Amino acid sequence: MNTKAARGQRDGLPMPLGLQGAFEAAQVFVISALVIVVPLAAVWLAGGFAQKDPSVMARLAGQMWLAIHGVPLTLTVTNGPSSASVETGVFSLLPLGLVLLPFLLSWRAGRRLARASYTDQLWQPLFGALVVYAAAGLATGFVCSEPGIQAPLLASTFIPVIPAGLGMIIGARREAGSWGRLIGVNAADWIAKTSQDQRWAGSYVWAVARSGFVAAMAALSLAALLLAVDIMARWTDIIGVYQGLRPGAVGGAGLTLAQLSYLPNLAAWALAWASGAGFSLGVGSTVTPLATSVAPVPPIPLLAALPSGTLGWGFAAMVIPVLGGLLAGWWFVRTGENHLDEWISLKARQRWISLPVSTLLLGIAVGVVAAALTGVLFWLSGGSAGLGRLTEIGPNPATAALWVGTEVAAGVVLGSLVAPWLEESRATARATTPSPRRRNQHGE
Repeated sequence: MNTKAARGQRDGLPMPLGLQGAFEAAQVFVISALVIVVPLAAVWLAGGFAQKDPSVMARLAGQMWLAIHGVPLTLTVTNGPSSASVETGVFSLLPLGLVLLPFLLSWRAGRRLARASYTDQLWQPLFGALVVYAAAGLATGFVCSEPGIQAPLLASTFIPVIPAGLGMIIGARREAGSWGRLIGVNAADWIAKTSQDQRWAGSYVWAVARSGFVAAMAALSLAALLLAVDIMARWTDIIGVYQGLRPGAVGGAGLTLAQLSYLPNLAAWALAWASGAGFSLGVGSTVTPLATSVAPVPPIPLLAALPSGTLGWGFAAMVIPVLGGLLAGWWFVRTGENHLDEWISLKARQRWISLPVSTLLLGIAVGVVAAALTGVLFWLSGGSAGLGRLTEIGPNPATAALWVGTEVAAGVVLGSLVAPWLEESRATARATTPSPRRRNQHGE
């Protein structure tokens, strides 16, 4: 921000900042739309649509653009001539893999806008960008609505702004290097005005928040690894579903891309499954580590990897959130910000009292943070597929987050107790390991 290149850009191209933000938002809209239109056009040209009217493909592309931004679409199906046979549902299953597309494009736009703005002027291009993106969502919802699929205009206007706005703000922060350069408030000056106790409390809370993030990401990564192993183990069944569908080359590629867009959702469901809470694939269905009870599901190849029947080994997967908590506890001890333990040690001189109390409070605090983060993830990963039984898909956010938070808390307690011994062992190993001799000029 406020660089020589930025000043030269403003001098050479006298474009108002608000207009520049609008131009960047229009770029994000066009590129994200093309990523959807191109595969759909390929399927349409290959004869994948029963209706040959290109307007059908165009409306479907607009509806998909709204869906990847999280806009719920109202579906209406008429099963007979009478009005009583009309069935209505809402499609709200967000493909987390595709929602990264507008987010990353907006990230790039935010960095470009930060380079072109002074500190006190950044709100101008951001405001112009968000207004244009909201107008694009409103126009898309209005044009692409039809009797069978309706996009609420209010949701189409404001919900797409959420991923785009987050991407622009985070991208601008990345380019600025600090929130102080971004919004004009210097955090260091504000912290310097606080007392030492407040700074210690803030450092402890920040370390707990980061530990909760470490626990959630570690557990999610291990769950994604478990999902990958399960897919490889059931690859033959997945290929069998592909062969039964016979989608052709273009249709198979489109089906694969659609499944890849939902892989992050499946990773979140795998974490909920590993926690013990499980998830559902329709009303009345349950998928848990101990047993699976699912009614017939649509012929989607990846669903062939679902565990079936009673699993004698399934409970072993519940160690995944505990391992994430153990890693977070170790990481927290290594930060050296355990000021709560220091404060309790001053109040209770007996170590056998202060250590269990501070460790238990640390586990609860990190578990709450991990539960909050994974709860949001579970809420975003689930939803409704519209009609029929598939109106309840994914884990229950509150229940699954409670299971994950409890198991992470147990892992944090264990990890924080074991961490000092591990660090001491590593320090001893480094001290006893002889340093390599410096080679002479002949390389000996």
